[in-house]
Amino acid sequence: MTTGVIAGINGPILTVEGTDEFIMSEMVFVSDRRLVGEIIGITGPATVQVFEDTSGLRPGEKVYGTGRPLSVTLGPGIIGNIFDGIQRPLKAIEAESGIFIPSGVHSESLSDKKWPMRMLKREGAVTGGEMIAETQEAAVLHKIMVPPGISGEIEYAAEDGAYSVNDVIMRVAGQEITLCHKWPVRRSRPVARREPISRPLITGQRVIDTLFPIAQGGAAALPGGFGTGKTMLQHQLAKWSDADVIIYIGCGERGNEITQVLEEFSKLIDPHTGRPLMERTVMIANTSNMPVAAREASIYTGVTLAEYYRDMGYHVAVMADSSSRWAEALRELSGRLEEMPAEEGFPAYLASRLSQFYERAGAVKNLNETEGSITLIGAVSPAGGDFSEPVTQNTKRFTRCFWALDRSLAYSRHFPAVHWLTSYSEYLDDLSGWFSENVGEEFINHRKEILRIMQEESELMEIVRLVGVDVLPESQKLVLEIAKTIRLGFIQQNAFHAFDTFTPFDKQMKMMEIILYLNEKCKKLVGMSIPMRLLVADGIFDKIIAIKYNVPNDKLELLDRYYKEIDGFYDRVYMNNL
Repeated sequence: MTTGVIAGINGPILTVEGTDEFIMSEMVFVSDRRLVGEIIGITGPATVQVFEDTSGLRPGEKVYGTGRPLSVTLGPGIIGNIFDGIQRPLKAIEAESGIFIPSGVHSESLSDKKWPMRMLKREGAVTGGEMIAETQEAAVLHKIMVPPGISGEIEYAAEDGAYSVNDVIMRVAGQEITLCHKWPVRRSRPVARREPISRPLITGQRVIDTLFPIAQGGAAALPGGFGTGKTMLQHQLAKWSDADVIIYIGCGERGNEITQVLEEFSKLIDPHTGRPLMERTVMIANTSNMPVAAREASIYTGVTLAEYYRDMGYHVAVMADSSSRWAEALRELSGRLEEMPAEEGFPAYLASRLSQFYERAGAVKNLNETEGSITLIGAVSPAGGDFSEPVTQNTKRFTRCFWALDRSLAYSRHFPAVHWLTSYSEYLDDLSGWFSENVGEEFINHRKEILRIMQEESELMEIVRLVGVDVLPESQKLVLEIAKTIRLGFIQQNAFHAFDTFTPFDKQMKMMEIILYLNEKCKKLVGMSIPMRLLVADGIFDKIIAIKYNVPNDKLELLDRYYKEIDGFYDRVYMNNL
């Protein structure tokens, strides 16, 4: 075992002398308290970042090398668990040490529970990534795979039965395979090939699915200032998206907010199964008052767990809340290392670190010929809501979907507060084939028309603010009224309403068609010199806005009556103004 001696301490950064045998990115234990650390520099003396509180350390204490990089344990028992940034199970630590985590506490990442296992292969040759057994892990069928890099003839295979994660179930070419194995968090797991993106991640949120869709295997940025609803929107995405597994990374957020997330997630019911949502969710909780180095490691821990489930053939959605706090951890560590700062004090390698994270998203063909994907949704918390700051700008470079949360919308109680003029999605061309086949050829045209109306409303509001709405011609007053109908009846969504919290794609399409059908009928009436005040007085606009509350998601045939309502409105207004 390589052993060094602490020569200097600067917060979580240590200088270690006495040996030149440490290797880059090696995991180490610091002092007899065995604090977990990682080698991040070797320039004569080694530099160690410690993932725990270094209070009480002093020069002269020993640092012990492990000979392996910082890794996570992959196996049954991950789903439904709550870990810190370096995969220590917080529930097990609470049971052992109380609600406050002492320094140097060690608890196995996965429990020694016995898992009822069924073998899938007992003879012949196997290769890395091949599925050899399976067990039920909460709502997820967990596939035990040969660790990448191991291949050869099977020499021993266990019988079906109950095994703990460290029991040997197979021996291949002299190497023992258990239900779990370790993998370095900073290294991507291998795949056979990356697949082109072709299918959207269905979220049930109209502003996302219709206006700014994200693909399965895509990456999205979710920037917004304080109080704009980032965490609430991520809750909705976690609950309603059609991902098989959810990884939620609470990275550097306030402790009370993380506590609220943990409490709410434990109560959420999965609408797809009727079971608790935690049965297909993994949570990584790393609050702002936890050691800053562990915050930096937490997103790598989360995405490595996601890659493990992707390799089983699942579609995984990763929610990182928030990458700004992670970047702040990078800035603090960089400052303690006395590195040359770049814009706003962030390290010069901020962009490359962000790219390393977001590039681990994607749709892939796995080594075992299954298909899986990782969708990354990273919340960004720019100071003062300033989207020109470095973290937001660099995140935009590596994501193709940008859901900009607007403070004025949030303060007016419009949720989700995704602004339709500053947001965008570059996945539309990739997904157009899926939309045409599954929703209809007109979907793209309807979407374009909705956005055109909202853009025109924005331009007209500049005039209205200066001279008032009365000076506008009737055709432009119609644009404002239709835009209001789109905002209140389509884009705005109530997360606490039984029908409105989730909208299936068929209903979204029908709602767009009805609004645009109303627009066409009103254009004809306005073209006959009928004033807008008479159209509004009829109440048809309010009826269309209320569709989201009045039509259950399982009774979409009720939507057809609204075409008749609009036809009746047209006939009434026309006859009354002959």
